[in-house]
Amino acid sequence: MFENREGQRVPKVTFKTRRDNQWVDVSSDDLFAGKTVVVFSLPGAFTPTCSSSHVPRFDELAGVFRDNGVDEIVCVSVNDAFVMNEWAKDQRADNITFVPDGNGDFTRAMGMLVDKDDLGFGQRSWRYSMLVEKMFIEPNVPGDPYEVSDADTMLAYINPQANKPVDIVMFTREGCAYCARAKGMLRERGMAFEEIRVGEAVSLRSVRAATGSDTVPQVFVDGEYIGNSEALESWLNGQSTRAA
Repeated sequence: MFENREGQRVPKVTFKTRRDNQWVDVSSDDLFAGKTVVVFSLPGAFTPTCSSSHVPRFDELAGVFRDNGVDEIVCVSVNDAFVMNEWAKDQRADNITFVPDGNGDFTRAMGMLVDKDDLGFGQRSWRYSMLVEKMFIEPNVPGDPYEVSDADTMLAYINPQANKPVDIVMFTREGCAYCARAKGMLRERGMAFEEIRVGEAVSLRSVRAATGSDTVPQVFVDGEYIGNSEALESWLNGQSTRAA
């Protein structure tokens, strides 16, 4: 089992980072002193769960974390500065500070350094997240469990009533006036959405299979099928009424 370090001080180490092609030493105090910081650590840059779930969700919820008193979100991995910088670029996670723990000094002091020799990784970090005084450590079971160190679990601890952004996906087509209208309505309300353009990412057959319609736009919110631009307008008006 891993030791839960709740109530203990964050280890004092120096992280070897790269900025503007120069080496920059960053201390634990530089990262944590006088701030409320969420840290999440994971086995490695560019690895599947880390890249597809762990980092993206923390980045998506960064604004909500800030609204609930978090000053910074830090991702720590036992990788060198060059790898972490390239991973940060690849992830486009501008709301997260990527910190290389190349020698594993921080991770070792946290009691989270584990052998991944079976994967050819050497020593890496176990997956966990912490709000300095609070830690969520993945269970010590084989493989790479991802159950409690996620962004949603951390946010629920900080504020169970936090308003999380809805997930909106919209099928569109280039030059579609109704699509432009639907996107405009969402942008006016500051609501982020993902656009899937017919003819690029998917075919009209995919739209028809998913919605039963061969027109665009077609909108989904949090897995619920909303419909076309008129249906989206009705849904948005309903949201405004409930908020009032």
